[in-house]
Amino acid sequence: MNKRTFLLALASLLVNARISAAAAPEFAPVLAGRSLVFPFDHGAHPDFRTEWWYATGWLSLPDGSPLGFQSTFFRVRTGVGEGNPSAFAPRQLILAHAAIADPRLGRLRHEQRAARVGFGRAGFATGQTGVWIGDWRFEQSEGRYQATVAGEDFAYALSLTAEGPPVLNGDAGFSRKAPDPRHASYYYSRPQLKVSGTVTLDGRTQPVTGQAWLDHEWSSELLPDTAQGWDWIGLNLDEGSALMAFRLRGNDGSPLWSAATFSHGAGRAQVLSPDAVAFAPLRQWRSTRTGITYPVEWRVRIGTRDLHLQALIDDQELDSRRSTGAVYWEGAVRVSEDGREIGRGYLEMTGYGEKIRIG
Repeated sequence: MNKRTFLLALASLLVNARISAAAAPEFAPVLAGRSLVFPFDHGAHPDFRTEWWYATGWLSLPDGSPLGFQSTFFRVRTGVGEGNPSAFAPRQLILAHAAIADPRLGRLRHEQRAARVGFGRAGFATGQTGVWIGDWRFEQSEGRYQATVAGEDFAYALSLTAEGPPVLNGDAGFSRKAPDPRHASYYYSRPQLKVSGTVTLDGRTQPVTGQAWLDHEWSSELLPDTAQGWDWIGLNLDEGSALMAFRLRGNDGSPLWSAATFSHGAGRAQVLSPDAVAFAPLRQWRSTRTGITYPVEWRVRIGTRDLHLQALIDDQELDSRRSTGAVYWEGAVRVSEDGREIGRGYLEMTGYGEKIRIG
């Protein structure tokens, strides 16, 4: 988100490749002033073009070794076959990414899936969180989220428990992505999720505990044509607060738009203006697979605070060309302030290779 953001935009890449020359459908607009209503807005919003549920976090193995994890599900309204009564018409797609950042391996373990909704292959729920593709699932029941994924060399079954209400980003959940308010999404976060469950690596299943972050976002139009990509962070801080921040970069690398939300628990949130957010790269890493160079160490200024971000491992590049069509960096980071570690979270960076395109 991907995302930030946002990965909603990445999901649109697949749509663009498959939409026919028929008249464009009318997607639901994102409008300022709409109040988010829970639990209804935890569910899918199929009238909008793109939507995503994005869970990331840090896990601890029994010996204390850290892992990062990602579980992302996209719902995409394609605009194809909406007047066609056939069950085979690909009106809605589900795409999914799952990953484990394993320092012992030195890179991401990653899997991806894509399927049309229907025939028991993939689907989503409205009114409550529920999205699945095959045996991969992300669901909510009695205040807990369940993330279940099985790949070739990893699997996890995780329970994520929320202790506070959703944090509304932007203006009560209306999150602008550019000076033009047409480029916006509905966007809320669930930081400081407590995690328990199991992770299976190379055939060995072990119990894990940890902390996670959930984003849920939906829109019909996100990025302006001048956007190259974005940088996004979701950080759980040790003293109980949390920070979401992002910036969109233009074709020349300069900031197009920035935003941040500090949450202080019990639903209290502080929204910062674009001029209060600044990202400055400190160290680069170059992928030997794609040749793309990413900043993997950052200084991030949020208001009067200066935060230092360092990647858990440099190689957290994610190649999603078989699903959303993009290559990007998505990974676990440590955050410090005044030389002291104060939290952990996730960093997402897009547009460092090819330009992100939608529309």
